[in-house]
Amino acid sequence: MSVEDLISEQKRKGLRVALAASVLFVASVASGALVPFLGPLFAAQFLLSSSQPMPLGKTIGMAVVILAVGVFMMVLTSWFGDRPATFLLLLGLIYFSCFVAQTAGKGGAAVFLVLVVAVIAPLLGILNKELAASTLSILVGGVLGGAVMMWLAYVVIPEPPSIAETAPQPTTAAPDYLRALANAAILLTAVAICLTSDNLTSAAVIPITVASLLGQLDVAASGRTAFGIVVVNLFGGVVASIAYGVLMIRPSLFWMFVIVLVVSLLLGGRAAARSADAKVHAGALTTFLILFGLGVSPLPGSAAESFSTRILFVAMAIGYTLLTTALLWRRPRQVATGGADSATNGGVL
Repeated sequence: MSVEDLISEQKRKGLRVALAASVLFVASVASGALVPFLGPLFAAQFLLSSSQPMPLGKTIGMAVVILAVGVFMMVLTSWFGDRPATFLLLLGLIYFSCFVAQTAGKGGAAVFLVLVVAVIAPLLGILNKELAASTLSILVGGVLGGAVMMWLAYVVIPEPPSIAETAPQPTTAAPDYLRALANAAILLTAVAICLTSDNLTSAAVIPITVASLLGQLDVAASGRTAFGIVVVNLFGGVVASIAYGVLMIRPSLFWMFVIVLVVSLLLGGRAAARSADAKVHAGALTTFLILFGLGVSPLPGSAAESFSTRILFVAMAIGYTLLTTALLWRRPRQVATGGADSATNGGVL
């Protein structure tokens, strides 16, 4: 594929992400959705995972998996929520399974979305008993809304059939169980801390940010790359704060649409590229949607007063993830001429 074709593909994908996220975000807010960022987040992940519309069977399968996980998490929270040790152990097993698939390059966007559901459902069930009964409807609305907007985005901005022949196939590898175990421990610790919080909206920021970063980060590969991840993800939070301030000057659904559209074009356009930093910009878009969505959400709490706190939580989540991955991730194996010793001792937890 030529450079011009790659740029055109990136523009189309970025436009679809921006259109789907902005339309669904405004529709969610207008309908009074308690978690308005969930549908746009699902739609963006669906669209960024491929340059072609997801086949109907795969779409239904992913939706069923996400909803099944949601129902399972609701039951798990109801049965074991008052037994912290057992509950956290079961959560850890779920997170571990997701990270095993992620390290093997399997599951694509579905793995991250399952992690999001496995974080949100316990938080809703434990921190806000009134919303616990609404968890399933929130998930159903998010999944269905994201899937419908994905298809509508391809209808409005279609992709040339020739692209399907040149699209890269996802790479798979042997699962890294030690890395998956470390990631599960990192995320589980963040969730356990947040489950003791009295503020649901702020508590949701940290574990979802951690889950997003674990899919982006490899601190052992490059310190410069790690610094770039920090900057871009914090940028997503700062942009959300500025966007919320602008919206408060002109509070209307139209300006909300314009704000989300512009930011999604900026971040989603870069996330749509076939480049090494695409996941980083997708993570920044996730941070923006979560923070901005919590700001305009009807969930209890003062959005204006807590916005600076939520950005601080993003910074804390980034610092926590950098520190724990540096400590727990095994180092990359070094290829040396010395023989098997270098391969054997190349990395430990």
